[in-house]
Amino acid sequence: MRRAPLYLAGAAAATTVVSIAASQILLGLALIALLTERDKWRWPPVTWPVVLWVAWTLVSLAASGHAQGGLPQVKKFYVWLMLFVVYSALRTLPQIRAVTLAWAAGATLSTLWGFAQLVHMYRSTPRFFYYVYVNGSRITGFVDHWMTFSALLMMALLMAGAMLLYSAGRRPSRWLMAALTIVAAGILLAFTRSMWLGTIAGALWLLWWKNKWLVAAVPLLIGIVLLVNPMKVRDRALSSFGAQVGVLDSRAHRAALRRVGWEMIAAHPIVGVGPEQVGPQFMQYYPADLPHPFPIGWYKEHLHNLYVHYAAERGLPALGILLWLLGRALFDFWITLRRLPAQSEARWVLHGAIAVIIAVMISGWTELTLGHSQVLEMFLAVLACGYIAVAARGSEFS
Repeated sequence: MRRAPLYLAGAAAATTVVSIAASQILLGLALIALLTERDKWRWPPVTWPVVLWVAWTLVSLAASGHAQGGLPQVKKFYVWLMLFVVYSALRTLPQIRAVTLAWAAGATLSTLWGFAQLVHMYRSTPRFFYYVYVNGSRITGFVDHWMTFSALLMMALLMAGAMLLYSAGRRPSRWLMAALTIVAAGILLAFTRSMWLGTIAGALWLLWWKNKWLVAAVPLLIGIVLLVNPMKVRDRALSSFGAQVGVLDSRAHRAALRRVGWEMIAAHPIVGVGPEQVGPQFMQYYPADLPHPFPIGWYKEHLHNLYVHYAAERGLPALGILLWLLGRALFDFWITLRRLPAQSEARWVLHGAIAVIIAVMISGWTELTLGHSQVLEMFLAVLACGYIAVAARGSEFS
């Protein structure tokens, strides 16, 4: 029973990539075990931004006049416990390594299930498959949406990739390389361009600090993929730069969402329109010069932009708090990296955590990356792993 908090917290973090229900149940059990066993509760250096995020969300909720409608965001406070539970229960590199390997394994299995979904979709609609796939349902693996699927795979790929590049322990390298190839293919075939950009940005960080010449492999690999053009992936990439016949114009869609977000921010710069109120109040702020009626197929329940959405929903102070959290974590991990000896095993954890933050921030310009509880849970577990590496003594990472 003494090690119950460790096992439960590790399992809660590991299952984020495959099941939100299992992860949240295990998170609750880990919290109970921590309190029951009276293990030392640890506060990570980003505690204050988290506390202020919660507090400002409540302020925005109270000011919105729609308290009941915003309750789902209050319930989401539970998810933030992942940061504190993992940081308190896990302490050593072997524990972080086990969680990372579990992420890689879970992401691989989820991707393989996604491949099976893809085969079924193609057999169901072989004619004009590309247009049906882009405009309709795509592969989701074990989760509920292709964006969630891609974001989880992106984080698993970068953490496990950091282990592969920077860890001296090469025992899992053979199967890990194969697993990450499968996961990368899953991200590609999910057709989520925001996660493509995030993954590329995170990978560039990992490759640059390993060997600057490795960065040249990225454009080469991209060129090969575009040349081979599996599933018309080149068309999907080019749609980022201009509308295509028969395909939803996502560039115009996201530009319109940002315009609405600016209108909301201008009207409510301090507290926003309130948690969960972007969708219900969307048309009140929809500019007259944009397409009318609102185009069918344009989603408007959130703004597909991490920064604009939270500024519009909860005010500019909320955006500032979020940027403080992300910036503080980047600063802490980078400063620690600079001070570590070259042979330290803690380096792969910190490199992986930095790569994940970069990926989330880049993909966040065209997607509400941290808006889904399952993605937020895994992201917070990654932050916790980074801070465990910051706090641990060198002997614990031998």
